[in-house]
This record gives sequence, C-alpha cells and structure tokens, in this order.
Amino acid sequence: MASSDQAKSKSTDKLWTPANIVTLVRICLVPVFVVALLSPWPQWLGLPQVADDAKSLIAAGIFILISCTDWLDGYLARSRGEVTDFGKFMDPLADKILVCAALLALIELGSLPSWVVLVILAREFIVSGVRMVAATEGVVIAASWYGKFKTVFQMAAIVLFCIKESYMVGSFNAAFSDWLWLLSWGVMLIALVLTVVSMLDYIAKARHLIGFGPKARRPVAAEGEGETAVRQITAEEIAAIEPAALGTLAGEVLDAARRTGAVVGTAESLTGGLVAAALTAVPGSSDTVRGGVVSYANDVKREVLGVPLETLERHGAVSAETARAMAEGARRDLGVDVAVSVTGIAGPGGAESGKPVGTVWIGLASEGLVDARLHEFPGDRSQVRLQTVRAALQRLKEALEAVEA
Repeated sequence: MASSDQAKSKSTDKLWTPANIVTLVRICLVPVFVVALLSPWPQWLGLPQVADDAKSLIAAGIFILISCTDWLDGYLARSRGEVTDFGKFMDPLADKILVCAALLALIELGSLPSWVVLVILAREFIVSGVRMVAATEGVVIAASWYGKFKTVFQMAAIVLFCIKESYMVGSFNAAFSDWLWLLSWGVMLIALVLTVVSMLDYIAKARHLIGFGPKARRPVAAEGEGETAVRQITAEEIAAIEPAALGTLAGEVLDAARRTGAVVGTAESLTGGLVAAALTAVPGSSDTVRGGVVSYANDVKREVLGVPLETLERHGAVSAETARAMAEGARRDLGVDVAVSVTGIAGPGGAESGKPVGTVWIGLASEGLVDARLHEFPGDRSQVRLQTVRAALQRLKEALEAVEA
C-alpha cells in the first residue's frame, strides 16, 4: 500500500466478517483446550487406552491450533479490507484469554509456580494501564520487537509445559537430567525476561505521560532503530496550520541547514512532494535543498529508493521499517546530509488492522542517526497531508538544530 487511495477497502460496518468469526471461534476453543488438558476426558469417553502423555500432546496440539488462528484472522481482515472496530477490540483480547487460561491450567496441574504467572499478568495490567493513559492524551505508543518476541517465547514455553510437566519438587540431579525440563524452563525464563523488558520499554516511552518525566509535545526519537510515539494534534491546531506558517517553518529549516552547512532532501509518499514544495517555495532554497523523491508507489520505493522488497512485504509501506529505509535511500541517492521521509494513510480509505486513517510514519536519516516517528493525525485527507508536512519540517529542523548544538 503505497498510499491510502491506492488501497480499496470494503465496508467495515459488518460484524460477522470471516476474520471476526475466526476470532470468536478462537475464544470458544479456549475452554476446549482447558478441558483437554485438565479433565479426565479419556475416562468420560471410555478411552482408557489414552495415556496422560497422549492427553498432554492433544492439548498442546489444540493450543497450537488456536495460536495459529491469530495469524489467520489478521490475514483475512487485511486481505479482504474488512478491518472492524470489533476485530481490533477482540483480537488482542482473544490472545490474552488464551495465555491466561493456559497459565492458570498449568498452575492447577502443578507444572508451573504461581510467581511466573504473576509476573506475566502484572505486565499485561501495567501495559494496559499505560496504553489507557496514553490514549487519553491522544498518543499512540508503537509496539516494539520486545513484545513480539515475548509473545513467541510465551507461546513456545506453554506448549513445552503442556507436553512435559515440569518438576516442582524433587532432587536437583533428577530435574537437571531431564532435557525437556531444561528446555521448558529455559524458554520460559527468556519469555519472563522479555516480559519485563517489554513492560519497561512501554513505561519508558510513556514516562512523560505517567509522571516519570516532563510533559513533552514531541519526544525525541531514540537513535538507530528507535520508534517514538507523538501526541495527536488537536482540531484547533489543525485550523492554525496555514501556508504562511508552513513557509515560516520551512525558512527556519533552511536557516538551520545554512548554519550547519548541511544539504537536505526528501522522500515522500502520501504527501506527493508537498514537503519539498514547502522548502523550495522559500527564496534562496537552492543552496540547501538538493531535491526530493515522490515514491507514491511501492515499486518506486523499491527501485528508486532501494527499500527492500522483504521490508515492504513483511511490514508494509506504512511502517517504521519502510520510513527508515526511504530516508536512508534518499540520503544516499540524493547525496545529502539529512533526509526526511513520510509514508502513511491519508484517507478516506486504506485503513488496516492497527493502522487507521491518519497513521503516518516520519523517518529521518543523517550522519549516525536513522529513526522513525509514529503519528496519528485526525481530520480529512487534506488535513492529514497538511499535518504531515508540518511534522516533517519540524523533524528536519530538530535534526539540524541537534547537529548545530
């Protein structure tokens, strides 16, 4: 999806979409998994030949099946253009219900100590609270890779504990002579470390919102692979954005570039060249502006800016990874010191799961710094594009002033 009007989205008013049905089926299968793991169902069904080991394997298989449907409903929603508010609410809830049910079942079996579950559930409560606070401030906190890997290791550990009950008590030698015991606990400990680290990552990103730091309109992005959430602009602020104000901001960008002797460039998707136009509208801009690339289509991102095909297929055009790659490509190909990139969904269509209309990533590449910032702008198509231009100019100004300092 190179831009919002290139994607055709079906109506999201429907409730019973295939994706939502899969999500509800996933939730309904959770009790089946718990019963398969805990109950003496072989005796109920007159199948005494089914041993406890086989019962554990069957329960683990059900858990894996339920986990795999998480990918399926997301794929159906995106591919069919049927991303609904109900799906956005139920999909993450289904995952939490499954994990909580599995962990509590393992405690009842005596396979897992309660402190492990306490750590995992405490993290979920804390992160949910941070997100609620951020939402009240109009801030979108980008999920990091810590959380994604945490989920993968949690799921793997649960499967391993279902297959082989861990020793809660017993001799030290007996426990450590069992390779499956070692593997199960090794994976679980990695999951616990990632659980705590991902929680701290969320808290660090929202520290200015929950009292651990000063309130800030635009948090500074971390270097390298950093992603920063940015406060949502208000309706009054949108109305205050005028061409004259953008011209003043563009002039400030060029002044900062001149003071540092830097040359700048742009790579734009949803704005279609508006950022470069704002810069070049200022008289005398030719001494600091080298040029810009309008990479509206994915093949232009790939062939001109060098955005890897794998990045576009795996993360999509509207992502931190693509924004960073666009900025790096513009800096390299235009031969500039600092390059800014923009990619997002201006509307009215094109929304995806987790990427509503107004989602915009702004990337920046300079010497020793490549980052991307996530914005979620309100308003119609023209307002989203206008806010993106202002945010991109502000990002350029910040980067140049940082070099100057």
